[in-house]
Amino acid sequence: MKLLVTRRMTQAAESLISARFDATFLPDSPGLSPADAARALMDYDLVMPTLGDGFDKAAFAQQGIRCKLLANFGAGFNHIDIEAARAAGVAVTNTPEVVTNSTADIAMTLLLMTARRAGEGERLVRAGKWEGWQPTQLLGTHVSGKTVGIIGMGRIGKAIARRCHFGFDMRVVFYNRSAVSALDFPAEQIPDLHDMLSQCNFAVVAVPGGAGTRHLIGATELERLGRAGHIVNIARGDVVDEAALIHALERGAIAGAGLDVYEREPVVPDALKALPNVTLLPHLGTATEESRTAMASRALDNLIAFAEGRNLPDRVA
Repeated sequence: MKLLVTRRMTQAAESLISARFDATFLPDSPGLSPADAARALMDYDLVMPTLGDGFDKAAFAQQGIRCKLLANFGAGFNHIDIEAARAAGVAVTNTPEVVTNSTADIAMTLLLMTARRAGEGERLVRAGKWEGWQPTQLLGTHVSGKTVGIIGMGRIGKAIARRCHFGFDMRVVFYNRSAVSALDFPAEQIPDLHDMLSQCNFAVVAVPGGAGTRHLIGATELERLGRAGHIVNIARGDVVDEAALIHALERGAIAGAGLDVYEREPVVPDALKALPNVTLLPHLGTATEESRTAMASRALDNLIAFAEGRNLPDRVA
């Protein structure tokens, strides 16, 4: 079977994949355009896509699609039109669980950086503008003992909450669309997002992407977080209304933000880059050797299951 892998992988991952399939690895890029995605569906039996690849409705509308499985590299799959894939007879899988710890770690990195104004401090040093220690220089805020609100208490949300509670003695509250029980740490579910945000010093966005969560956090929600509040987004960029976030940061409606994802990746608005009270990372959530190899291995498990006629372990469509 001919397999297209839409990005380069770790050396270990490429060796595993190549040992099992006739694989083509595309060079790194922002992602397949919808036209490129449509061609891939016609030219390959299997595709391993990832974030940024344009598998939209139009890509699946053509007749005679050869591809029978999109083994997505990543837990999130909002770059794939799931309903269109299903209608075209193309199965879709993802890579849950293996991304949890690395993504939770990057959430904590951003939470600490925005609380302690670490991005501002690093830029000051790199620019050669630091003139020495001062008692009132770049005063941030404690994390320990504060209240964190988790928006989306799935695997990643729970991992973030555990780190906050056990590592920093934070009070954990959370918003989730369905009831969550049997947690192994103390946390209070608050059914109204606005009520939850009004109680937070820090809010961490950890919901899946897609139409149902687009702009879940907008101007009203940021107002509820308040002038002393910080927001961290490690989910998908369009969960937060970027224009509303910029406006809130510019006028001090919130204290700061830590972002690993953006609405129109890899484009980051100049207005956002110009703000001192935001920490910006280039989508590093799963960027560890261990996680990226594990993600590829998990996608490979689905590819092998398909080739052998077995049930797909991580099927989402």
